[in-house]
Amino acid sequence: MATLTASNLTLLDIAKQTDPDGGIADVVEVLAKQNPIVEDAIAMECNMGTKHRHTIRTGLPSVSWGALYQGIPQSKGLTQQVDDTTGFVEALSSVDKRLLDISKNPAKVRLNEASGFLEAMNQEVSTGFFYHDTATTPEKIKGLASRYNTLSNSQVVNASGSDSDLTSIWFVTWGENFTHMIYPEGVTAGLKREDKGEQRVLDGNNNPYFVKEELFTWHLGVAVRDWRYNARIANIDVSNARGGSVDLYTYMRNAYYKLQSRRVAGGKQVIYMNRDMLEVLDALATNKGSSDNFVRLERREVEGQEVMTYRGIPIRETDALLNTETAVA
Repeated sequence: MATLTASNLTLLDIAKQTDPDGGIADVVEVLAKQNPIVEDAIAMECNMGTKHRHTIRTGLPSVSWGALYQGIPQSKGLTQQVDDTTGFVEALSSVDKRLLDISKNPAKVRLNEASGFLEAMNQEVSTGFFYHDTATTPEKIKGLASRYNTLSNSQVVNASGSDSDLTSIWFVTWGENFTHMIYPEGVTAGLKREDKGEQRVLDGNNNPYFVKEELFTWHLGVAVRDWRYNARIANIDVSNARGGSVDLYTYMRNAYYKLQSRRVAGGKQVIYMNRDMLEVLDALATNKGSSDNFVRLERREVEGQEVMTYRGIPIRETDALLNTETAVA
């Protein structure tokens, strides 16, 4: 099974290439450690302005055995066109000009002041990738949960939890023909930084003063070209899992065998879970004497980093996955 290698550029790669000064690229690299999606996600330009249209196969053509002097029955495959849209997240950072005047490194001060906005944008993008839905918030993006939101979906594994403390584990295959991020045609992928220069603003008492402003914008969307290459373990009861009464490895195995990428090589596979589920897996993976000597998790070096893996697939920890999900029915 393929792991974290791909020819397409990730959001982190693009940030490094489009910021020759290195300032934003350094920040994005730090944020990538908090949001692994930035490090993993493949980014592609939309093929229809702010939308990306792709065709998915919904049915195969029929074939028949031939016979001499008999014709060939006509048939065709079934396809469906899907349009995925983009949205954008913005933040405006303002620093008092007087503070910059007395600073030995004004650029560093501005970047430090902006870091809080950048982290907030980072968290919002990560949350949106999993949870946002254009059906209820059309200005946002369509995340994975809105696509894998019913137990009738063959790629959803039911962990049978029903309380209010539910979470999910995701198996995602990144790639041009699988799942990837999108950005509008002609727009910079990833985080864009604009220096708006000196601006006159008012304080809480309506007294004027001057600031230096920076505008940060992030255009993005999510496209799932082939839904069979992802899987979701839904309805995991967090408190029961922490108490040891949820056999996560059974559900992990169920999700693994739903992946088309298990049989057809391509893309890069990643598993996403929050820290609670990672701790539970780690505890379950600990050998308990001669009666339990199975190796469930392994540590491997992937692109210079030591990561935990399951069946060779890197596991990524993300705080974006909540413990308060609504039950999938």
